[in-house]
Amino acid sequence: MIGSNQNYPENGIPSVGEHAEGVMEPVAQVPPPLPSHAQFPEVPHAAGHQQKGATSAGAGSASTFFAGLSDQKSPTAAFDGAARPPSPARSAAAGSPSASAPPTTTAPSGTVSPFGTTVNAPPPLSRTPPPRTPLSGTPLSGTPLSGNGNGSKVPASSTPETPSRGFSQQAELYAELFGVAPAPRKSRVAEQRQKMLQQVQAPPPSSPRTLQESGLSPNQVCDLILKQLYLQGTLLGVEMARNARLPFNVIDECLRFLKDDRCIEVTSGDVIGRVSYRFNLTEIGRTRAKEAFDYCRYVGPAPVPLDKYVEQCRRQAVSGINCTAEPLLEAFESLIIEPHLLEELGPAVCSGKSIFLYGPPGNGKSQIAKGLGKFLNLHGGEIYVPYAIQSENSIVTIFDPSLHHTTDDDEVAALLGDTKNPQTHQDINRLLHENHPDMRWRRVRRPVVVTGGELTLDMLDLRFNQASNFYVAPLQVKANGGVFMIDDFGRQIAKPRDLLNRWILPLEERIDYVTLATGKKFPVPFEQLIIFSTNLDPADLVDDAFLRRIRHKIKIGTPSRDLYTEIFSLCCDQRQIAFEPRAIEYLYLNYYDHGQLPRSSDPRDLLEIIQSICRFRNQRLVLTQELVDEAAQRFFAKV
Repeated sequence: MIGSNQNYPENGIPSVGEHAEGVMEPVAQVPPPLPSHAQFPEVPHAAGHQQKGATSAGAGSASTFFAGLSDQKSPTAAFDGAARPPSPARSAAAGSPSASAPPTTTAPSGTVSPFGTTVNAPPPLSRTPPPRTPLSGTPLSGTPLSGNGNGSKVPASSTPETPSRGFSQQAELYAELFGVAPAPRKSRVAEQRQKMLQQVQAPPPSSPRTLQESGLSPNQVCDLILKQLYLQGTLLGVEMARNARLPFNVIDECLRFLKDDRCIEVTSGDVIGRVSYRFNLTEIGRTRAKEAFDYCRYVGPAPVPLDKYVEQCRRQAVSGINCTAEPLLEAFESLIIEPHLLEELGPAVCSGKSIFLYGPPGNGKSQIAKGLGKFLNLHGGEIYVPYAIQSENSIVTIFDPSLHHTTDDDEVAALLGDTKNPQTHQDINRLLHENHPDMRWRRVRRPVVVTGGELTLDMLDLRFNQASNFYVAPLQVKANGGVFMIDDFGRQIAKPRDLLNRWILPLEERIDYVTLATGKKFPVPFEQLIIFSTNLDPADLVDDAFLRRIRHKIKIGTPSRDLYTEIFSLCCDQRQIAFEPRAIEYLYLNYYDHGQLPRSSDPRDLLEIIQSICRFRNQRLVLTQELVDEAAQRFFAKV
């Protein structure tokens, strides 16, 4: 199989906004309901969502996925010049070709192709893709075929019936009379996704109302306040609360203590109260702030106690995610995948246990792991990750913008608001963070962490910053609630046996132990879907004790000829190249039938070589015998 890398959106930077209290509004007149027999038409899905039965251009439809591939006879000769029926062009792929790809041209109408067949100029690509062509090369005739899930092909479901004109007029009249139209019905796929999200969505951590509920000691909060003032000079009380991501009621007690201890002073203020006072350090406070910096230079959102982090990780574990065929297929819509592989991946995701992918290189093991990560992003709900945690008087940062993609930027902006000019009672309540989620946590998509040959044993433990005196969490902790993939297992700098011994206990107990610079260990959750991927012989890497703890072993083998043809055609679609079936015959006759194993990545690599040759020679890109032969000789050269 082959697929394109998934690009995840960048993180937003936390900003400030406003939270308004409830305001009395005039009561709106409730319109009478529609008759019970009335139904509204389906609304088209938004971009990126796909209805059941819809064909995904360039990635294969659900029928292609479940129905399997049609048989194709082996050729007896290649490039013999015999006339053959023209093979209709496949539909354009959903993904656009790379920016570096040159504009492609095809043979003119009525000319003889380099493979000896008479071809007509293909129709121009349009936004509505034509029906897909079966692998045998014959055009579809009659009723389109679709998969029924058991490997056989059945007539595809027809287009949903359009509501009658009378009902449309009735809906328009209803909207005109009462100024509002009833909400349209959701599709079955959307309802299923919403139901799954409700089942797996963990509740947000509640905001602390007192210093005791925050899990922090007064000295820790006081040191955080002093370090803020030392770096920024003067700050409003509400600005210090915002920087620490704590309600002002929590830090208010510490502000009074520091003022009584002559560490801070009030330079100006407003009638609203200490929330609007402007504070500054005194000489005593400056000395104490320097001592706090020498102990720990962390200045940011207040840390979360370790026990609260463990409790939240248990709530949002991957083992609680439901997985069925339709949502899993949606996550793999950009790949061509065999049906039996879907049946193996589904139960593995439902269990939330470890997965071991093995097989020859170039057949999509890495793409499968990314597809599972996409499934968790689409159907696994969102999780909460703290900026930092605290254990044994040590701070460990966890939130990583490069791995954790936030989804609460608008909520954070609306909650914090304009903290420099609080003027109304609503502003004060907003700044006190009353009845809101704990702002020390960020709501993110489930992370997908991928590491390869660069993985070392040091990367699996806390990384201590000697200059700043705080720690950075290891990769497996940042991956909690998501996917942690060890790609190219066995090719790391560390020995495979050492890595396996490091993971035997976490795989069994779902708990990992990390070590502080003082030598003291403490437990952290190990709640992620961990995937091992290797193209080496598993017998040379792992023993029975380790394999017993890997619940799901899935072999990713070489593609069949039918699957290879489908992948080659898809790659042509993605690059807007006219697909020529006889190029497959040539490759099998001269290479794959003589000991060269086909790989799912071969079509992509061969077409990229052909594109480069045509760009260098400034010639139009058409699959000719000479180009395919030259690209194959370069690619399959023995070194």
